[in-house]
Amino acid sequence: MSYKILIAEDSSTMRSLIVSTISAMGNYQLIEAANGFEALRILPREKVDLVITDINMPDINGLELISFIKNNPNYKNTPLFIISTEGSEKDRDKGLSLGADAYLVKPFNPIELQDLVRQYLG
Repeated sequence: MSYKILIAEDSSTMRSLIVSTISAMGNYQLIEAANGFEALRILPREKVDLVITDINMPDINGLELISFIKNNPNYKNTPLFIISTEGSEKDRDKGLSLGADAYLVKPFNPIELQDLVRQYLG
């Protein structure tokens, strides 16, 4: 079975790093969004198994995206990870309180991301 992962990240370099980290694991279908607005447009069209988002993005930021996902009955049980430069305890607590399942700080450890994907998707 191939799991679908939506990656919402406005930095093309960081998006590529996340994609290559997960692609190295094998059979995952990766869907890329350059911002939160694009991610919101993709969600109704794709049944995703995991969402990975940045916080600081133009238009709709990651916290707004998380809030939408966790308040929507179609997606509220979808695992969600934050990967952000915002590394303070306050930022981490805010992201987790909104419903994120994991919070990684950039630059993230690729092994840690792979372990989280395995933990939530198998």
